Amino acid sequence: MEILMSIVAGLLVAAAVYLILSKSLLRIIIGTALLSHGVHLMLFTMGGLQKGAAPLLGLKAESYTDPLPQALILTAIVIAFGVTSFFLVVAYRAYQELGTDNVEEMRGQDADD
Repeated sequence: MEILMSIVAGLLVAAAVYLILSKSLLRIIIGTALLSHGVHLMLFTMGGLQKGAAPLLGLKAESYTDPLPQALILTAIVIAFGVTSFFLVVAYRAYQELGTDNVEEMRGQDADD
C-alpha cells in the first residue's frame, strides 16, 4: 500500500510542477494546490499506514497509530487552504487590473522596446 501511495504522491508532484511552469495564473494556483496535496500524501505515507489502530497511546494499548503525521497534515491542510485562497484573491485582482492572466503579458514593456 505504501508503494501505491508513493507513486500517487509522485504523480501529484509531477503534475504540480508541470502546472506551475505554465504561463496562466490559474494553472499556477492549481499546481500549488496539487503540490501541497502531494506533500501531504507523502508525509502521511512516511508516517506509516496502519489500519484498525487509534492514534492514541493508552496504558493498555497493544497497537497505536502515530498521531504526529496526522497533526502535521491537518495543520498543513489549513495553511495550504489559506495560501490558495490568498493566491486566488491576488490573481483575481491582477486580472481585474491588467485584463489577462498570462504571466508573460503581465510583465509589461521592456526599456529596449
